[in-house]
Amino acid sequence: MNSRPSSFSAVVLLALLGLGAAASASSDTESSIFSSAMRGSVAPTQHPLVAQYTLVAPTVGHVSVEFGRDRSYGRWTGSKTMSRPGSTVTILVAGMRPNTTYHMRARIEQNGRASYDVDHTFTTGALPPVSFPVVKVNRHGGPTSGGGVDLVNNLSGAAVQAAVFDTDGSVIWYYYDPNCPGFVFPIRPLANGNFLVNYEVGIREVDLLGNVIREVTLSQLNAALAAAGYSLNTSNIHHDAIGLDNGHWIFLVNEWRSFQDLPGYPGTLWVIGDAVVDLDSNNQVAWVWRAFDHLDINRHPYLFPDWTHSNALVYLPDGNLLISMRHQSWVLKLDYANGTGSGDILWRLGFQGDFSLSDGRDAAAWFYNQHFPVVLENHGSKYRLAVYDNGNTRPDKTDQPCYMSNSCYSRGVIMELDESARTAEVNWQYKLPWFSNWGGSITELPGGYVEMDSSTVNGGNARIVEVPLGSARSVVWEMNAENVNFYRAYRIPSLYPGVRW
Repeated sequence: MNSRPSSFSAVVLLALLGLGAAASASSDTESSIFSSAMRGSVAPTQHPLVAQYTLVAPTVGHVSVEFGRDRSYGRWTGSKTMSRPGSTVTILVAGMRPNTTYHMRARIEQNGRASYDVDHTFTTGALPPVSFPVVKVNRHGGPTSGGGVDLVNNLSGAAVQAAVFDTDGSVIWYYYDPNCPGFVFPIRPLANGNFLVNYEVGIREVDLLGNVIREVTLSQLNAALAAAGYSLNTSNIHHDAIGLDNGHWIFLVNEWRSFQDLPGYPGTLWVIGDAVVDLDSNNQVAWVWRAFDHLDINRHPYLFPDWTHSNALVYLPDGNLLISMRHQSWVLKLDYANGTGSGDILWRLGFQGDFSLSDGRDAAAWFYNQHFPVVLENHGSKYRLAVYDNGNTRPDKTDQPCYMSNSCYSRGVIMELDESARTAEVNWQYKLPWFSNWGGSITELPGGYVEMDSSTVNGGNARIVEVPLGSARSVVWEMNAENVNFYRAYRIPSLYPGVRW
């Protein structure tokens, strides 16, 4: 973690991006290691909110760029290593508002000492003339977690489907490719500073400029599956994709199978089930898991024949995977074992699963039709797990699904799990005063707060709220979307790995 104090390859046409950026250097007192020939330079890029800082290394060390709207800077990039004097280093500077002048300077750390380039100014360009998510932020007087920015992706209402907002509601980065054939569904930060973008008929890795670094399309995926000997031919890539440190991508796909005369369903029925595919860094299939091979087709509590409708994956410290199955109201642990596992289901968390609620609560205490499980802590067999609990089929007081009595509500919930004892306990919950019938996410923030995204508020637009983890239940910060439904919206430390703003 960088704790130092303050101090798109589909590319949109330059005219569309509104390039109006300008840069200049101002006189300043510079460190003695910087000669006039080695002063850095700042230039615009094809992305109006991203600058390129270029520096000829005056020495070995680690270089980053400090930037802000005045000379107190306040934000900084990730660092790069300068292995020899005279080498050229370029750093993309992102996290700035449109049409705004920023100050920036390179900072070199060497043997515990810092040296600085002269101060430069850079003016960001305008946003492209397409529709963006429109949000309004409200603060309610209480303390907030402080720091971080919100990464969002929306499935309706705006052409720009992925963006990063400052906590005051300002756009400071976005991903937009008018030629992308599908929804951004979703977008995740990678450990190398790039982003993994799932667009339903493909997955791509993009950098801060939106340049495509690596990509696999649906047709390429199906060809790779066939070449690896799998009968799986998938119809789409959906809901989640994660990138591992070894360059593997793991993601969800759908497959269809026909069944004959299932109980209550005479004749031929086509059922949609999920599969998990693991691609190596060369886009070759390394491992596959298929729900049809591991679950009972006759358990279908919600919206059958869309049987499993998984929506999230989590890579665990022990090398296994969690998969969130919304239409089963289960979170499953899969034997992945870093690509060598059997795929067996190690446990099922949720109503009628393998865990009991240790405090004796009734069935309504379980999550239902959930999204975005997050492992907050994991110590051996003990887990602390957060889930956005949509609650579509939560039983009401008469033990009927809540939609029959119009009593459904959504909540954020944190559970303590003991996988050895197979016990689960609701450690914390926040019952939202509305119902979000789809989507959503939850994250724990520093300082004892939780942020939750409701993709829809009672059928309307999205709302993100930040609340304390303790007994207090007052909202301290909220972001209301005026034109979109955020599938996910959650706080990330910054646009750079290891850096918190």
